[in-house]
Amino acid sequence: MRVCSDFRAGDSNRHVKVKQKSAVLNMLKKLDKIRFRGHKRDEFLDLAESPNASDTECGDEIPVKIPRTSARDNEELRDPAGPGTTIMASGVQDFNRTESDRLNEIKGHLEIALLEKHFLQEELRKLREETNAETLRQELEKERQRRLELEQRVNEVLKARAEEVPAAQQPAKPQAQANGTDKSSHTVSSRLHKWFCDKFGEYIEDFRFQPEENTVETEEPLSARRLTENMRRLKRGAKPVTNFLKNLSALFDWYSIYTSAIAFIIYMNAVWHGWAIPMFLFLAILRLSLNYLIARGWRIQWSIVPEVSEQMEPPKEDLTVSEKFQLVLDVAQKAQNLFGKMADILEKFKNLFMWVQPEITQKLYIALWAAFIASCFLPYRILGLALGLYAGVKFFLIDFIFKRCPRLRAKYDTPYIIWINLLTDPQLKERSNATVSRRLQTATARSYVGSSAPTGISKDEDTSRFHSTKKGNFHEVFNLPENERPLPVCENGWRCCLINRDRKMPTDYIRNGVLYVTENYLCFESSKSGSSKRNKVIKLSDITDIQKYKVLSVLPGSGMGIAVSTPSTQKPLVFGAMVHRDEAFEAIFSQYMKITSASSSTES
Repeated sequence: MRVCSDFRAGDSNRHVKVKQKSAVLNMLKKLDKIRFRGHKRDEFLDLAESPNASDTECGDEIPVKIPRTSARDNEELRDPAGPGTTIMASGVQDFNRTESDRLNEIKGHLEIALLEKHFLQEELRKLREETNAETLRQELEKERQRRLELEQRVNEVLKARAEEVPAAQQPAKPQAQANGTDKSSHTVSSRLHKWFCDKFGEYIEDFRFQPEENTVETEEPLSARRLTENMRRLKRGAKPVTNFLKNLSALFDWYSIYTSAIAFIIYMNAVWHGWAIPMFLFLAILRLSLNYLIARGWRIQWSIVPEVSEQMEPPKEDLTVSEKFQLVLDVAQKAQNLFGKMADILEKFKNLFMWVQPEITQKLYIALWAAFIASCFLPYRILGLALGLYAGVKFFLIDFIFKRCPRLRAKYDTPYIIWINLLTDPQLKERSNATVSRRLQTATARSYVGSSAPTGISKDEDTSRFHSTKKGNFHEVFNLPENERPLPVCENGWRCCLINRDRKMPTDYIRNGVLYVTENYLCFESSKSGSSKRNKVIKLSDITDIQKYKVLSVLPGSGMGIAVSTPSTQKPLVFGAMVHRDEAFEAIFSQYMKITSASSSTES
């Protein structure tokens, strides 16, 4: 009986422990849910690596009681009479160990949950700092307060203005009517404020300062069709201006004698009576009126010079590669010439006002002082009359005579003489280089005056030693004997470009430089490289053929060049873009014929 009771007690304890085990497992599941609910679960430590809980963390934990075995159970375990007592004792000890392990695991889960809570609080704090919700609320409250204050001030001002008028006209009324007047004034002020905002609010908003927007214009890609269209647009847009200038020039040149005589008489009469400005304004109004009638369909032609109708070629839809290339070259040539003329005009004005040529600027300086003194002492009516009469006589009579008599113009036309004598920057550079070279020649001539020249050397050979190019002495640049120097025809050389069609690299295919001819050699000096490797030296006796050649018409000198054939080159070397092609060809060909005739005579 006792054994049976012992077994029953053991079964009851085992049942209680099984319930505790199921409760522990449920708690573990809940803790797992808490642990893995966040998006940073991979950042937490594992159970084996979890640190021991601190004092503050242990205070938040739920105390878990460890079930202890009673003395009776211990006696039963130590009872040697039972056949399975040792097995049961070992089982109980294992169960106690597993319970302690599970409690440690629960403790680790609680620590992880606390860490996760701490991390979530940090993230919440960071999000609040990033959004700056509090600062935005404070600024919003401040703006609301300012708006309320401004509304109160406006209402007070409007109320004061509304009260000033009735207070001056009517005496003070009883206190009983004071509240009614306040209400009525308040309604009037609000209506005035509303009316003012409705009428003038839009205009006030226009004066509000706003930051300037930097708009970046999109650049269109290069297109042949777009290029031709823009050229035609430019030509059509500039046509009225060019026609006006042509008519004005024809008027001053007396293209139509009757028209120019009538215009001269009307102009001089208007200037004499002080009607010059009203006359020009009337002409502008008349021209706009005629343009209005022309726009309405009237066929009116008011031009001194008869207009020549140019046939516009219809734009081609598809251009070949050669046509596109030729179109680009034509545009480049026109742009080059236009930019060159504009640069010349601007550089002349710059040099005139910057005292680059003092003898010319001095005349302008004296004229300005004379005009200033005259404007201070003479009345403006007399000045206007003098200037108007001078302009009429100058443009209608004096310029007409000067254009027909160039010698008179070169002697007495002061503005023309000043403009012609003004130099551009390239011309000033060439003049300075010429003066420097002239000084060097005079210095060398003085240093060798009286010195005995070696026998067998003529005067020309002696001066040839000191001929130099832009990069040094001539014979050193081309590795030639000292007696080789350029012929008198080409002392400064001919500017050209060397086209070597045997080379495939663009840098070697075409080079800009200067061409010289000596008694025995044809020398080309490249302008981009300082070394002598890019220079070209051809012996005249090695030339097999020399003839004139045309590269492209858009290049300088209308694309004229000289083709030279040698045994060492498969294709002829072309010296293109030569402005003085004929002069260079005659000099080279005559020297080439001298060398060939001399060599043939020696052989015979």
